[in-house]
Amino acid sequence: MRRHVLFGRFGDTDRADVPVARTETATAIQLLDIHGTLDHGVGRALRDLARLGIHPTDTGLDLMLLALHVHAADTKLSRRLESQDSWTREIRLVVPVSDEQLWTSTAPTLTRALDFLTGDHWTIHFRPRTSGTRPRPAPRQATLMRPEYDEVSLFSGGLDSLIGAIDTLSADRTPLLVSHTGDGATSEAQWHCYRTLRDHFADNPLNRLRLWMTLPKIKIEGSAREKTTRGRSFLFFATAAFAASGLTQPVTIRVPENGFISLNVALDPLRLGSHSTRTTHPFYIARWNELLTQLCIPAVLHNPYWNKTKGEMAAQCADPALLQTLIPTSLSCASPNKGRWKGTAIRHCGYCLPCLVRRAALAHTPPLRDTTEYAIADLTERPLSSTTAEGQQIRSLQYALARLAAKPHRAAIAIHRHGSLADVTPTDQHELAQVHLRGMDELGRILHGVRTRPE
Repeated sequence: MRRHVLFGRFGDTDRADVPVARTETATAIQLLDIHGTLDHGVGRALRDLARLGIHPTDTGLDLMLLALHVHAADTKLSRRLESQDSWTREIRLVVPVSDEQLWTSTAPTLTRALDFLTGDHWTIHFRPRTSGTRPRPAPRQATLMRPEYDEVSLFSGGLDSLIGAIDTLSADRTPLLVSHTGDGATSEAQWHCYRTLRDHFADNPLNRLRLWMTLPKIKIEGSAREKTTRGRSFLFFATAAFAASGLTQPVTIRVPENGFISLNVALDPLRLGSHSTRTTHPFYIARWNELLTQLCIPAVLHNPYWNKTKGEMAAQCADPALLQTLIPTSLSCASPNKGRWKGTAIRHCGYCLPCLVRRAALAHTPPLRDTTEYAIADLTERPLSSTTAEGQQIRSLQYALARLAAKPHRAAIAIHRHGSLADVTPTDQHELAQVHLRGMDELGRILHGVRTRPE
């Protein structure tokens, strides 16, 4: 187990002293490319926004660079190799920013948010950008017909974000869609969905910011790639806030996610805490809204579907015909590339939790039909191994469904086990408990007759 410190450098002229303890392993992140422009996808995002007439503030850019540091630490530090318990890492970041005093005041909020999100121990420090290290700004471009965006909306290529975009566009609003692309399958799903939306809503000046940040140039000696990516929503939210900081009016950042998966109540005792994802949990979104207020970025994160299951989102979609067309294009699977190792095509596995929630949502939502191609097309065809990936989540769900059927009142307690709901009113907590019950009911219906057994 090693403690790590990651710190950013603005080129070879940036020689600011960054103290490193003897117990820490230090890694420098070079923020500029050989041409002196921002690297790792940030410079490209600035240029793409400039073409839309959007120019993020210095604070917005600082936030994007902080997210780069977080993403690097989260994806480049192996939990198995760099922690005592194969999970909890100790990470310190030192980020060069435009206003050290402002950012230092946000450190408590940031550490609460990141500790909760990833299950690691984070320490966040800031330093001023040294003289001569200000990154070159993206060129300002004249735009005769600059659209006024009503909101910024996260667009992952999944079913929930697709429904969110359809509902927003059907209401004749103009969102700026924000996507982060990390692999080819996700990129392809996002592109096909976006292109179809552009064609369908041809009169709407819809645009998208697409961030590609895979960080191949950043290496941490002695470690290995980490695949759990619990911190991915920090980068996603930061990209949206980065764009929002350059808009001319306050906006809502829409986080389209069904309430059942936002709560993500642990299915069994082994998946408590950050071992289940917390990417849109109410506590985490509340910390982000604190952060945006502290940074004076005029935006508010909001999940409009916090009290709906995925099935309810699909059933109430504003344009069911368009949604039906795009169902096989959208991508919900946690690991769509896993089939590559077996020589099969990239597709939904059908048995991870996101796939199961998707199947449950579309199985009983007339007039919609689930036209998704799953690796396991029929869950009842044969017994599924509960000791391998194909049956582990299903067995956990069967266990949780049995417990809930015996004592339905446990839902009101279970929703608190995955994270604090102190920011949620008692009335809304009751709503969340009901969402959990309805979401489990959706899953129970598709698991009727499914058999699991150890092998």
